[in-house]
Amino acid sequence: MTVTITDDFDLTKIADSGQAFRVVPAGDGWRFVTGHRLLHMTQKSAHRYEVDCSRWTWDHFWHSYFDLDRNYAAIRAEIPPEDAYLCGAALAGQGIRILRQDPWETLVTFIISQRKSIPAIRSCVETLCDSLGTPLAEEQGRLLHSFPTAQALCDASAQTLRSCALGYRLPYVQAAAQAVASGTLDLNRLADLPDEELLDSLMQVYGVGVKVANCVALFAYGRVSCAPVDVWIARVVEEHYGGKNPFPRYGNAGILQQYMFYEARTHKTSH
Repeated sequence: MTVTITDDFDLTKIADSGQAFRVVPAGDGWRFVTGHRLLHMTQKSAHRYEVDCSRWTWDHFWHSYFDLDRNYAAIRAEIPPEDAYLCGAALAGQGIRILRQDPWETLVTFIISQRKSIPAIRSCVETLCDSLGTPLAEEQGRLLHSFPTAQALCDASAQTLRSCALGYRLPYVQAAAQAVASGTLDLNRLADLPDEELLDSLMQVYGVGVKVANCVALFAYGRVSCAPVDVWIARVVEEHYGGKNPFPRYGNAGILQQYMFYEARTHKTSH
């Protein structure tokens, strides 16, 4: 099936933006896996993309996943010209979109992400899925698995989890799984909370600090006012904003943060 997307949309930049860890090249396009859903997407022309799902699935799931009801070009246009670094970063990152991901998967993957490089996170997440997920499809002779449920993680032995290279994050992942499986943490109900209460609730999970909570709020709940600050963003703030956090002045801080993150990681130098 072919879909048309006229707003900012760049598959490669989305894949490289560090917000989802199961997006990989596939043929001349990209493969997305989230929860139990699988999508292959290939750009055919300036605004036309080929997808291997039904119109209903695109309209009722993937459209929201790619945040296609939001006008990113308009958000870029509203950046004040005096913020030179952000203007340049937004131009470099044009095409990135905030992916609306599964809250459980996002919580665990960003717990895992602490002090790990993106390739290491991807490898760890795939190992976890292969070990404890359910089969989704076969690709090039390899069986692709879903992200494991909280109960699957609770039932897994410590040895199995250790083999997934979780390291010191192992007890954090186990605590999150136990909270969700027992119903102590209801991730669906968190969607109804205001931003600050959402962040506070997420930080009640053992091992979840401010950065991970903001990542989950942004990438799972679409809270675009939340701007995670990792080592890359901290460096940008120090080098380009004199150490003063620029995000509170912007209503779409999380989207702008993604432009900065992409720019900082792509160039890895000061401008």
